Amino acid sequence: MNKKACAFATALGLSIFAQGASADAISDFYKDKTVSIVVGGSAGGGYDLLARTAARYMGKHIPGNPTVIVRNMTGAGGIIATKFMAVSAPKDGTTISIANSNTPFEPMYGTKEADYDATKFNYLGSPGKEVSILTIWHESPVNSIEDARKTELKLGSSGANSTPSFYGRMLIETLGLKLKIIVGYPGQNDALLAMEKGELDGYPSAFYNSLMSTRPTWIADKKVKLIVQYGSEREKALGDVPFAPDLMTKEDDKLLWQAAVAPLALGRPFLAPQNTPPERVAALRKAVMETFADADFMSEADKLQLGVSKTITGEELQAIIERTYKTPPQVVDRLRKIANP
Repeated sequence: MNKKACAFATALGLSIFAQGASADAISDFYKDKTVSIVVGGSAGGGYDLLARTAARYMGKHIPGNPTVIVRNMTGAGGIIATKFMAVSAPKDGTTISIANSNTPFEPMYGTKEADYDATKFNYLGSPGKEVSILTIWHESPVNSIEDARKTELKLGSSGANSTPSFYGRMLIETLGLKLKIIVGYPGQNDALLAMEKGELDGYPSAFYNSLMSTRPTWIADKKVKLIVQYGSEREKALGDVPFAPDLMTKEDDKLLWQAAVAPLALGRPFLAPQNTPPERVAALRKAVMETFADADFMSEADKLQLGVSKTITGEELQAIIERTYKTPPQVVDRLRKIANP
């Protein structure tokens, strides 16, 4: 063997040895450990259901096969959970989160409670993009956008700065709808229960996937009316339900919606805290994506209608975050006024 071939063989052997040693180190770290998935929504909601389903399979895809559990941490539309991930969560790879899609953008919106840098999280992956719907209980006299401009609707939300409240104000701002946002409901599931009881007319931001997983018969049985949908793209399954961004005639409103629906482009993002060791971040990213592709997980996800499709990698999520934080200042100013009335 000549010197060049010998050197190459030696380097290759060292590389394989290093990769094996690294994998062993990650496996040794996670063995007998417990990994927590922090959920910023209430038990029984769409985020919670996805997290608990993923938790049943994720452990076998993380080296060392740790136990995976779910922790609910409600409040402030998911901001409390995301702030916990930024400030207090262990940064060793044992705590990850399925973040409410709004929370990575709350600092950009100028939300005071969101005093964290969302660009520094380690994004792990998402099961797909989201589409939200202004969803009205079937007993309401409102049947269309035009009706909603004339008749006031009482809609539930968790907090003034939560995703439902924000999108409710977006619909008021750009479509002139008469919406009264009533805060205090811990999560989407609680607001949907209030709709069933007649306490509310509807919900301003029901994620299609969450609605299908937590109330799978509502649309088919016409228990609800779907007034308008919005997101980074239309949900084909919703047919001719109007798409808010397509209804905009002013360029400023188009740009506003483009920035406003960036959270929906994230879907339901899994993330790890900043300063988590890079090799563990890589292992977690791989585990999240392998979980989404796991045949057993997908079988259960399909039965629960969790909407796992067109999965998004951690790197793609990071690119969406960085691109959105470059939104023109005048659009950001307008977003902030809507996000912080």
